[in-house]
Amino acid sequence: MDYSHASLAIESPAVTTLTASCVPRRSTCWQGLVLMAIVLCLSGCARNQNNGAFISNSAAATPGELFQTSSDRVATIGMRNNLNSLYRLMDKLYQRNPREWRKSGLGDRDATQRAVQQAIEEGRPPPSLAGRQDIVALSYALSSEFEGDRVGAFIYAIGSMLVTAHGGRTQFYLTDSIDAQFVHNAARNIEKATWLLATRRDVQGNPLLLSNEISEQGRNLSFAVEFGKIVARLDYLSDVLDERYRRIGVNYAHSLLFLNFLPVQ
Repeated sequence: MDYSHASLAIESPAVTTLTASCVPRRSTCWQGLVLMAIVLCLSGCARNQNNGAFISNSAAATPGELFQTSSDRVATIGMRNNLNSLYRLMDKLYQRNPREWRKSGLGDRDATQRAVQQAIEEGRPPPSLAGRQDIVALSYALSSEFEGDRVGAFIYAIGSMLVTAHGGRTQFYLTDSIDAQFVHNAARNIEKATWLLATRRDVQGNPLLLSNEISEQGRNLSFAVEFGKIVARLDYLSDVLDERYRRIGVNYAHSLLFLNFLPVQ
């Protein structure tokens, strides 16, 4: 799976006549556009985005944002925040189920978490999944037949499903498209996976993984809260995408109704 984004090629139109006064201005204009394309190309060479959580409500602008619509930006930020939520869930699951990270053979919990994160962002399933991806991997990770690091497999499967539902990318630009139905389906899959995580048992009757807890010892619903955040972001993005395409049709209908000419540039 390749998350890299192809750079935009910008080619100057053929010009047959130019006055001496406009040559410098047009040349400067095209030099600027070519420079922007080069910057985007270089930024697109990075395979994955920076998934650091927001520190404040504002973030430094990047040259690549010039090639993003508002919905592209919403999708990019949503993907970043969903991956952050997933990595927090992984850390919490490993804390409650330390036997699982020990199965990885990587020595410590931090090394295991880094390996799972890298696997998600490179689209490379861990060996325990035997090449399985997204929903196939998710079903296998929650089955009684699975014997490896169940936390790593479970988190990888959800991450793989999220990336697949977004067209195999973690950053989005003008030339990209996302199917709103697939994003909606991913949200419903996570709801089902959350329920299975809380209810499925092994042959001895023990939970496959310890997560939420409501007992005399205390209450811990933080797993459900974090999964709920992911579902909410996916549903919001699905609505944004539906509205984007609906507005295209509405705007066209308005142009016919009010006899407005359509823009040509």
